[in-house]
Amino acid sequence: MHGKLDYLISYLLSERSEKINIPEDENDKFRLYRGFVNVRPAAMPSEEYLQAEDEFLTEYINNMGVTDIAELTPVEDRIYLWRGDITTLKCGAIVNAANSGMTGCWQPLHSCIDNCIHTFAGVRLRYTCDEIMRAQGHEEPTGSAKLTPAYNLPCEYVIHTVGPIVGGKLTDEHCRLLESCYNSCLDIAVKNKIKSIAFCCISTGVFGFPQERAAEIAVQTVREFLKNHDIEVIFNVFLQRDYEIYGRLLGGN
Repeated sequence: MHGKLDYLISYLLSERSEKINIPEDENDKFRLYRGFVNVRPAAMPSEEYLQAEDEFLTEYINNMGVTDIAELTPVEDRIYLWRGDITTLKCGAIVNAANSGMTGCWQPLHSCIDNCIHTFAGVRLRYTCDEIMRAQGHEEPTGSAKLTPAYNLPCEYVIHTVGPIVGGKLTDEHCRLLESCYNSCLDIAVKNKIKSIAFCCISTGVFGFPQERAAEIAVQTVREFLKNHDIEVIFNVFLQRDYEIYGRLLGGN
């Protein structure tokens, strides 16, 4: 595993045509690798690089610990609540809170979900997203979504959606667009016969959507969708506060 990481860093360095001293500590090495990946243009690397990256990331994620939806217990009919790292979740599809450019977070080592998903999926994800956006010819509208393979993530697919940005007072339009995010992702999943989908807390955090109202919209929209469609839904949260909010809303509470 360590040799693969050294190779990946060396390859990425060769693309950048610069000299950097590679650290000895493995955690520092991974941070360097991740930072390079975060800013790497959307281009396809060599097959040798892809094979090494696939092997490295698969092992890395397995060491983090993978959670299978089959191991979870629903809190309502076909609805689950799980607190953990969405990049370690094995299910049909996970939802990425993307920006309108749809090619991932370009800020090195940023802690947003967009950065994490692109890091652990590998460089092919940005390349695929870039191809989609070039074919589309314009930025992704707020409230819509796109489907891609998950590559090295334990899920099968990633559904990328652009949530509303709340810069000031929350409006009805913000709420409508957030509801559209959930419906767009669910529609894509059903059309592609995906049996389970995991939602992150779309538009909360740096996008500024109030957590409680966002959760209310998420739960209400999913419950309404499940009346007419057969799919399992996981509400994935990372913060304790979000876990408590969803806990109050789900399970008949």
